[in-house]
Amino acid sequence: MNGVPEYILKVDKLITSFETDRGLLRAVDQVSFTVTEGKTVGIVGESGCGKSVTAMSIIRLLPQPAGRILGGHVYFKGRDLLRATDSEIRKVRGGDIGVIFQEPMSALNPVHRIGRQISEVFRLHKKISKSDAWDAATEMLKLVRIPAPEKRMMDYPHHLSGGMRQRIVIALALACRPSLVIADEPTTALDVTVQAQILDLMERLQSEMKMSIILITHDLGVIAETCDEVVVMYAGRVVERASAEELFAHPLHAYTRGLLHSIPTLETPSKSILRTIPGMVASLADHTPGCRFCQRMGRSSAGSRERPGFAEVSPGHWVETCPECYKP
Repeated sequence: MNGVPEYILKVDKLITSFETDRGLLRAVDQVSFTVTEGKTVGIVGESGCGKSVTAMSIIRLLPQPAGRILGGHVYFKGRDLLRATDSEIRKVRGGDIGVIFQEPMSALNPVHRIGRQISEVFRLHKKISKSDAWDAATEMLKLVRIPAPEKRMMDYPHHLSGGMRQRIVIALALACRPSLVIADEPTTALDVTVQAQILDLMERLQSEMKMSIILITHDLGVIAETCDEVVVMYAGRVVERASAEELFAHPLHAYTRGLLHSIPTLETPSKSILRTIPGMVASLADHTPGCRFCQRMGRSSAGSRERPGFAEVSPGHWVETCPECYKP
């Protein structure tokens, strides 16, 4: 490809920590993955596994002053975002990289009208006039299929339903037609019908705009329906990474299999008790240097001082090779 990388984003051994009363604690521990142009990569795992912190580290939007990126690289279109200046990263954030936040009411300013919030994106990144920005914002509302967009431009966030607010957040993220969109649990607070509408909307817009997506979720059904590649995170680490088809057909890590076994299938008898993974994700202060899933399960290898290797066991299929958790 004449030296041009196949990926639009490459995260390489990313380390993110937080300053706490108990010292500097790692929330993201040498996470690596790539995103190919035009594809969707799903990051899946339980709450507290580091999915959102990984995403916010990519665009350097961590809580300050506690959050710190201590190591690694984040290459976007071949450029390391972790070495960019503050002004440079602000141009990328919201311009080349859009973000769909988990909770629309937190992402939207409650005291400003919808039109002002969307048109502001165009004025910041496109440097166009106020009237042109207003017209562009109205077109974005049409693009995300909000009825009566001219009227909605004058509304405040609290005037809209949850599904409508999420469409507004999507419009904000896509305003500058970014190359990459980070969607952090975009359907968590929505009912099943609206969730399906939002996912269909994102898929249609991705096809039209030729953008890549990082989809963060704990819903394996959403992963199976929308993603090309899957990154499984546990306790701040990637434990398995593969194409969606390969991962669902041949899960190799015990944690991945536990997640898959916990969701019902068409063959699951009515009113049966679903399987669960025993225990909980350890707190950051209690993470073992060895296999962290063994730590949860109370296995002897949890006391190991050595981190399990991360190996490509078949083409494109990577897994943390703890002898207790990795079952080929």
